[in-house]
Order: sequence, then C-alpha cells, then structure tokens
Amino acid sequence: MEGSGRLSKRAHKIIESPANQILISAAVAWELAIKIGTGKMRPASLLEDLRVLSEKETFSEAAITMAMAIRAGLLPPHHRDPFDRMLIAQSELLDVPILSADAVLDLYHVKRLW
Repeated sequence: MEGSGRLSKRAHKIIESPANQILISAAVAWELAIKIGTGKMRPASLLEDLRVLSEKETFSEAAITMAMAIRAGLLPPHHRDPFDRMLIAQSELLDVPILSADAVLDLYHVKRLW
C-alpha cells in the first residue's frame, strides 16, 4: 500500500499477479485498528485504505471462524503474537500459503512465501 519497498521482490510479484487469489485476514485489519487506536501507527486512514485497496485489487477477505480461533489458541508456542498465530491457523485450515518475512512461521505446518 505504501510502496515502502519492505516487500521482497517475490512477494511483490505474487501480490501483483492476476493469476493468484490474494486473501487478507480479518486479523490484519484488527491488528491495524488496535495499533492505530493506541497511537502506535498513523494515519487512521490506513484502515479505509486497506478496505479500498482490497476492493480495487479484488483481494478476498479471510474471515475468522471458531475453528480458526481454537486452532490459533492450541498452536505450539513458537510464536506468541496472537495475530500471527491467527494467520498461521488460517493458513493451515484454509490450506493456503502465508506471505511473511517472519522465519519463525517455518516452525509450523504452513507454506511460507517471501
């Protein structure tokens, strides 16, 4: 969204390719809202930008189900961040790869792309 260059070239290509269906977890919006609400991130328009960009790029929302919440809670404690744990659970249960630079995710049964 920001064009900050923090994405790897591979990640950028994956997101840009019309052949790929991109899912954005509801946990991403939740975490952003918390960070904006506590003043750790600015501007608040990032939330609206996320929604607009998702629609424009035809990204799909990955909603959070009870099964995902249970799976996230029962994951081995390699990663303590609850949002990342939810992304791991969603990746496992939806059987989709996860796009992340976080190598700790490799300790779980997910395919991490970066």
